[in-house]
Amino acid sequence: MAERADPWARWVLRPENDLEPMQPTRDRVLANAGLSPGDVLLDVGCGSGLIALGAVSIVGDGGRVIFSDVSETLLEHCRREAAERGVGERCRFLVASADDLVGVEDESVDAVTTRSVLIYVEDKARAFRELFRVLRPGGRLSIFEPINSFDHPWPPERFLGYDVTPVADLVRKVMSVYDRLQPPEDPMLDFDERDLLRHAEAAGFVDIHLTLEATIGSRPWARGPWEAFLRTTGNPCVPSLADVLDEALTEAEKERFRAHLEPLVERGEGESRMALAYLWALKP
Repeated sequence: MAERADPWARWVLRPENDLEPMQPTRDRVLANAGLSPGDVLLDVGCGSGLIALGAVSIVGDGGRVIFSDVSETLLEHCRREAAERGVGERCRFLVASADDLVGVEDESVDAVTTRSVLIYVEDKARAFRELFRVLRPGGRLSIFEPINSFDHPWPPERFLGYDVTPVADLVRKVMSVYDRLQPPEDPMLDFDERDLLRHAEAAGFVDIHLTLEATIGSRPWARGPWEAFLRTTGNPCVPSLADVLDEALTEAEKERFRAHLEPLVERGEGESRMALAYLWALKP
């Protein structure tokens, strides 16, 4: 199946991916976009269609929603969803990346949205210029991005929010694999909320607003049961924890790692740290 060869589709469409908790995020992104009936919305990196499908009823019969993504598999998924909802005629589906919105004409849309998209883009400045280019004068930009640098690098005694002091030597080996896969200059780690503001302003946007929500929680975001924890992968660019452990540790080391961490994971005895940014702005 195509999903197996497409890391983006495999990540977005995985069975355990529950979109219901993301509906408040969708609603905030759409509210910040200021949509009205008849508008044309471009949802960049549409994924499974969470935002774009939610916008169809807002723009109404006279409006249009453009679904863009780098994954043809995800666009086909969205096409089927739109057809099942009877709104396919209001939708357009376009293979394009955030930093090269080929196929979208200059000043042709009223609003642009993204959700967890720019975090994967190496040239974020170029992406903001593209978002600016396709908007009509008076058009609105509304984005949501995780700020992964808020919780990076992890201190040596913590791993995925758990205290790993007794196995810190093993965690160093595990982290060496992650650091090789995603070094500090990786696009997911090389920016924060101030960079988003800077790029938006440099692209020409005005009336720029940014809300940062930082949370240090008493429950880890990745927790048991243990087999599910081993399938943990924080993003589509890295393998599962089980695969990383296979590469980093011997069988005896994996057993020692498991013996310490499994009880903590099963009981959820850890913490979570995250920062989320909402930015919205206007094209003059």
